[in-house]
Amino acid sequence: MSKPLVLVTEGSDPKPLDWLRERADVIEIGPDNGDFDRYLVKAEGLLVRTYTKVDAALLAGAPNLKVVGRGGVGLENIDVPACRARGVQVVYTPDANTLAVGDFVFGYALQLLRPWNFFKDAAYDPKEFKRIRNTVRGRQLNELTIGILGMGRVGRRVGHIAAHGFGMRVLYNDILDIPASALPFPATAVDKSTLYKEADILTLHVTMLPGNHNLIGQAQLATMKPTAILINTSRGEVLDAAALRDAIKSNQLAGAALDVFHPEPPPPDFPLLGLDNVLLTPHLAARTYTALENMSWVTRDVVEVLNGRAPRYPAP
Repeated sequence: MSKPLVLVTEGSDPKPLDWLRERADVIEIGPDNGDFDRYLVKAEGLLVRTYTKVDAALLAGAPNLKVVGRGGVGLENIDVPACRARGVQVVYTPDANTLAVGDFVFGYALQLLRPWNFFKDAAYDPKEFKRIRNTVRGRQLNELTIGILGMGRVGRRVGHIAAHGFGMRVLYNDILDIPASALPFPATAVDKSTLYKEADILTLHVTMLPGNHNLIGQAQLATMKPTAILINTSRGEVLDAAALRDAIKSNQLAGAALDVFHPEPPPPDFPLLGLDNVLLTPHLAARTYTALENMSWVTRDVVEVLNGRAPRYPAP
């Protein structure tokens, strides 16, 4: 029997890809390739990551498609209702990068709250060495409150580290009614207004649900402590970057760290460029060897669907 054809549009880690090749005919090709449509019309499976848009237009050119696999957590680039309307299942890897992103959040926080003043190619002269040592001060995490907007998998990991690792006070807000008793660490559910006002660190872990565009903007930032910092490793669209710039430049906020942008990659005139107390990274929070391999193992559920079996992680 011939194997089903599966297109991989944004690469995969070698082990999951080799595993898939044993069970399907695999072609690595992106939508910008002139031959993409010729292969898409025959494809039964499609593996994507962040930037391939699976919408009605793409689906119209894929009459044989049975499954779309998203190697990652968010599904914003996939029109799930349109897939379902055509009988196409969507699978993803919701647990793949939870630990990696949780680590990254605290790497950000420590860099913003504990100035490092690294030296590398030359030592500070004695006078400057002493000046830095005598003037630079940081803040201890155990004395701070972390506010988590979005208590999903990553939000819970961040809360666990904050409470059990650093002894922080944890506040959270989620679109769902998640009782504190359901969490394996001490935390308090609060409304958004309280979250913004009381957080020393506000960390965003929400998806792009309707209404979440610019969820954090001028009004929300204005209520935060001037000593607070903001961290976004979720989606660029949920944060008004221009409003954040204004808040930081006017000392309404002490600093920020962003790993995601809208658009992505950010344009040359991105408003947060050039600020000393802002950290910007190119969507790296999930980029560990383990997390990337975990995301690539979406191949397992793709093959399950192609073989007529129920996937472990269907799209919600």
